[in-house]
Amino acid sequence: MLVTQNITEIRQARWADPASTWGLVPTMGALHAGHISLAERAVAENDKSCATIFVNPTQFAPTDDLDKYPRTLERDLEMLEQAGINMVFTPTPAVMYPDGFGTRVLVDGVTDRLEGEHRPGHFDGVTQVVSKLFNIVQPTRAYFGQKDAQQTVVLKKLVRDLNFNLDLIVCPTVREPDGLAMSSRNRYLSAEERQHATVLYQSLSQAAEMIENGERDAENIRQMIADKVKSTPHAELIYSSVASNLDLSELETISGNILISLAVLVGDTRLIDNFMIDGIEPM
Repeated sequence: MLVTQNITEIRQARWADPASTWGLVPTMGALHAGHISLAERAVAENDKSCATIFVNPTQFAPTDDLDKYPRTLERDLEMLEQAGINMVFTPTPAVMYPDGFGTRVLVDGVTDRLEGEHRPGHFDGVTQVVSKLFNIVQPTRAYFGQKDAQQTVVLKKLVRDLNFNLDLIVCPTVREPDGLAMSSRNRYLSAEERQHATVLYQSLSQAAEMIENGERDAENIRQMIADKVKSTPHAELIYSSVASNLDLSELETISGNILISLAVLVGDTRLIDNFMIDGIEPM
């Protein structure tokens, strides 16, 4: 497995056999089974595969946890090699953003709500770094997890609007046995906080059950989630949403294809999760 910080080496390896298909798995490291599921799918569906490990500073706000974001490079590389990844790009900030760098990639319309509303500038950093990774690796397919649902909507629009020559593949959220979505940030939780963090999955499950039983008032779903989180120790709701999964606009009446999502502060750890439900018939 090739491991390099050098863009030229990545491109040489990528184009050694121009006929080969390549899968790309962008990550910020601190890998878990969710990341590895993306890596394994990239390996299975392509001739060659590349993962990236880069804690991107431009998608962190000044109040975010950039400095304490976990970095476990040696372990990450072992996991990727076991998954069958062919090369790993591990750039430094100086490689990605050299002196004089001043280009931004902005996606309007789906970045100013949900995570974008509460983390201003976050998606500007995401679209900036992902555009660079797409151009550096030039993959056939790129793999992202459904847990970051808004990110996948933003990146689909990015690929479409800028005509990136790749397929963006969204893979299912990987969960712990009790339903908690796997996340690099879960390691920040204390044992007690970890128990209460299941409120995200429990809220989404109850929302799905309410809809299955005929609930079509989106505000009732949002309020149920708010009440459930409020009653949970160490948990503080940042937002709850019932939105169109196309443009992320909030719904009044539930029908069609929807995204139910929430962000919760559990102790000092910010967690997100979502369910996507398709084909809901109006009552």
